[in-house]
Amino acid sequence: MRHRVRLWLRILGGLVALVMIALLGVYWWARPLLRTGTGYAAHNACALDTIAHRGPLTADLPPNPLVPYLRVGPDPGSYRATVLGALAGQNAWGVEGFGCTLAQNRPDLGKPTWIDPSANKLSTQATPQAGAALTAALARAFGDDLDLEARDRLGTRGVVVVSNGRIVAERYAFGFSQGTPQLGWSMAKSVTSLMLGRLVQQGTVAMSDDHLWPGWSDQRASITVEDLLRMRSGLAWDETYDLGTPITEMLYNQPDMAAFVAGQKLAHSPGTVQQYSSGSTTLLCAVLNSRVNQGADLPRKQLLAQLGVSSAVWEADAVGTPVCSSYLWATPRDWAAIGQFALADGVWNGKRMLPEGWMKATTTTLPIANGEDPNYAAGWWTNLTPDGSLVEPSLPRDAYWASGHDGQKLFVVPSKKLVVVRLGFSPSADDIRTEALVADVIKSLGE
Repeated sequence: MRHRVRLWLRILGGLVALVMIALLGVYWWARPLLRTGTGYAAHNACALDTIAHRGPLTADLPPNPLVPYLRVGPDPGSYRATVLGALAGQNAWGVEGFGCTLAQNRPDLGKPTWIDPSANKLSTQATPQAGAALTAALARAFGDDLDLEARDRLGTRGVVVVSNGRIVAERYAFGFSQGTPQLGWSMAKSVTSLMLGRLVQQGTVAMSDDHLWPGWSDQRASITVEDLLRMRSGLAWDETYDLGTPITEMLYNQPDMAAFVAGQKLAHSPGTVQQYSSGSTTLLCAVLNSRVNQGADLPRKQLLAQLGVSSAVWEADAVGTPVCSSYLWATPRDWAAIGQFALADGVWNGKRMLPEGWMKATTTTLPIANGEDPNYAAGWWTNLTPDGSLVEPSLPRDAYWASGHDGQKLFVVPSKKLVVVRLGFSPSADDIRTEALVADVIKSLGE
């Protein structure tokens, strides 16, 4: 009898061990997916608290089935997110001047270049008293005609309109103000194009430069700076914001984001296919840093300080590479100043800071046989495609814009000497009304 009991206990113990091994295996298989969620939540909590100074720490999390199981809160010196309080934990560290970085330990990102706000005349302009037509245009952009649920889904948080270098209208949602930095997401790609222009003007880099990464001894060595800027590197990529895709793997599970991107195999010959890739832009910033060795301070030193956009915070990864694809925060007025700099073709306070004609070149689309986005130029989206058709018939032909995740838009219309910024949180909105906003503004200013 005792022998039989011992046998059953051994069998039961073996079954328990097998179950535990299976569960552990499932967890390690799912861990990279879970770390996407915890990385997003930890970074978001840190940035909301230390950059935007608003809460709660779980605000602005995307609609995802994993969100209810996330546990987010402050940790000694950082912000930590886990699944159910124990699994796939990640920490985000706030670093003065550089925002928040996901890392196991606090990163040493050096000293940030100080930004003097006096270089930015837009930041000190008085709040304008907009006329009736402009007021109505902004009211529509904020969804004043909608019920509360639809207005929340629209999610507009800040609008700034600049005409002929002067702010003519602005408005903010409850809980937001002129001084609230907001994340531009992929609008950072357009600002990267401006920063590249600064280095081209200095002779530090050329658009035709190739052999950009030390480990590239195959066909990837022919990828050029312009290929990265125009999203035609040919590196395998998936920009889908979902658990475990290359874009979320890069942002939330890789300490060296550029190395991760550079390690991707070629899916197409360089220069033959245009495919939207946040990886390309972040890799580009690592390439630029290899020329000037300025680390996380690269954007501040080369561009942000020159413009006086003192609210701007460009976050870096754990090795100090600026996340040039996605992580630039600034107030709506400072975003508008960046747009005004583009409108002026890189002339700021009387000084030329970009090669003459840079904006024309980087907002001109080039024909490519296999293009995912026919109106994507060199870091900017344009209203004119290579075949001459308009993307938005309601807008002038020369309009171009920066565009970011969850409804961020920065429009520049040279023929109207106009800049329009719309920031918000609109993950489930079908129409964020930005094109209508710009069209309404143009009409109202013409009256």
